[in-house]
Amino acid sequence: MALITSDVERFEAARPRLEAIAYRLLGSASEAEDAVQETFLRWQAADVERIEVPEAWLTKVLTNLCLNLLTSARARRETYVGQWLPEPLLAGDPMLGPADTAEQRESVSYAVLVLLERLSPGERAVYVLREAFDYPHREIAAILDITEAASQQTYHRAKKHVAAGKARTEIDEAAARRIIEEFLAAATSGRTEPLVRLLTQDAVSVGDGGGKVPARAKAFEGAIAVAKFLRGLFKPSEAKRAYVGGAPEIYASTANGEPAIVAVVDGRVVGVTCLEVTPEGIVALRSQVNPDKLVRATEQWAAAHQGEAPLVTL
Repeated sequence: MALITSDVERFEAARPRLEAIAYRLLGSASEAEDAVQETFLRWQAADVERIEVPEAWLTKVLTNLCLNLLTSARARRETYVGQWLPEPLLAGDPMLGPADTAEQRESVSYAVLVLLERLSPGERAVYVLREAFDYPHREIAAILDITEAASQQTYHRAKKHVAAGKARTEIDEAAARRIIEEFLAAATSGRTEPLVRLLTQDAVSVGDGGGKVPARAKAFEGAIAVAKFLRGLFKPSEAKRAYVGGAPEIYASTANGEPAIVAVVDGRVVGVTCLEVTPEGIVALRSQVNPDKLVRATEQWAAAHQGEAPLVTL
């Protein structure tokens, strides 16, 4: 059925929330956009006048589309080259969604998105809808076609799994910049000792190159191993510049609410490294260098960071 203008406007008003839900469920901005567009096509084909609560209908359709994508994504990731990490979203990206509460901000953090990969699709859906968007269990049950009791049990189980792996500390933008500046000073010093002092003893470094950019298939583990890797990574060389097409400019930013190092070459984001920080130090560094997962970051960077001076040029 053809949609009238008010029906299209109603969908567009819901789009930001739908995109934020889809991103948290899928860990991919591009897949989230596709899922929301497919939801619109189904909205367009529906008898809208017979839908009593459009927002609930749209959320149900979107969530079930994402559950199907998550199931197929698990199979794809079994053959993924190297480590798989989510697509990072830079500060200000509307797809980050609501950030009014600590729970909402944490639910989209890079660290938590990685932890959500441990959950089943159903557990992930319940956790996201409850934790990030404060849906009551009655509505979650209707969306997922389960009982309210099952929704409550699934949520508590999912929350327990996520909490078991969480270590981060919430950090504001000013503190994030200070952390990045201190980290870059240590990383570019040419010595491992300053880096070791910033890391926890069990620190890890993970990179996602997607088979398109060199990235170690196995994470670096332990402060000394991570520090040695970082010392080499931040050492300028003509070979590295030739590979990425120029001298990387390094900026301090935030991505998914975490302190982030953004590497840019000729306006193109070539890497985003998120730092998971605890009171004891940096516990994890997660680097996204797969160019397929940096398209949106490049667009956001171009729109918001014109004329900004880099902290370091390698």
